[in-house]
Amino acid sequence: MSGISTNAVSRSVQWLSQASSDVFRQLFSSRWLGYLSLTVVFAIVATLFGLWQWDRRGQAVAAMDRVENNWDASSLSLEDFLETNPLPSVEDEWTPLVLEGRYERKDQLLVRTRPRAGLVGFEVLVPFVSGEKAVLVSRGWVPAGEASDYPDAIPEVPQGDVTLVARVKMWEPQLRGRGAPEGQVATINVVDVVAQTTTALTQEFYLIAATEEPAPASLPLRTLRPVLDEGPHLSYTFQWYLFAVMAFVGFGWMFRQEWRVSRGIEAPSAPQSSDAEEEDALLEQSAR
Repeated sequence: MSGISTNAVSRSVQWLSQASSDVFRQLFSSRWLGYLSLTVVFAIVATLFGLWQWDRRGQAVAAMDRVENNWDASSLSLEDFLETNPLPSVEDEWTPLVLEGRYERKDQLLVRTRPRAGLVGFEVLVPFVSGEKAVLVSRGWVPAGEASDYPDAIPEVPQGDVTLVARVKMWEPQLRGRGAPEGQVATINVVDVVAQTTTALTQEFYLIAATEEPAPASLPLRTLRPVLDEGPHLSYTFQWYLFAVMAFVGFGWMFRQEWRVSRGIEAPSAPQSSDAEEEDALLEQSAR
């Protein structure tokens, strides 16, 4: 019995040794090294896409947190806000400020191609002077007119002293190569705005109007509170990571199938004939 057991163990060891040798010989063949390289490249690309979606989710969550923390906060005076935040940043967005002063009606600007509820229109920008400071204010949105390159009507800017409650917003990026007619800008960016206004504006941020007192008879549509939605980025992240894992699973399955066939453990799959080949075979049988 001892001799039989020893022989069985010896045969098992030999089989494992031969199988391991076959596995490495197959794996390090030029064809399978090519397959492995493609699998690794695909997995890396899928992982990078997953990291990109994860970063986008982080940005969306941070934007949601700013709305939650700042939108309903107590209003600060412009002086108190600048004293507390000498260098305002994106973290201060949506902070409400209360200002007393007047609009500089002569420097009114329009921002082109601003969507709202499926329509395209314009955003109305007017500098607001409060004490020794002047800040650009977005008063709201108006629809495009029949000519599409200008509104049919723009609500009058209030005259005289106004008490304004508005929220902090960072400047938008400048779009290179995208122009606008005189009196209009493509985005709310400091370079284009300053170039078309005579008022010396605060250049760290602009404001989005919430309320004006005394209330005007008509006014542009105010900016709505942003919807708190982080989007599908989390699910996209997991999908890309899953694709990366599945690439290696698929590689392993294909490798295992070929190895089993080469060892005689499994018969090779018969090639499937095409419809044309099957029709030819039926015609040959009927002609006999």
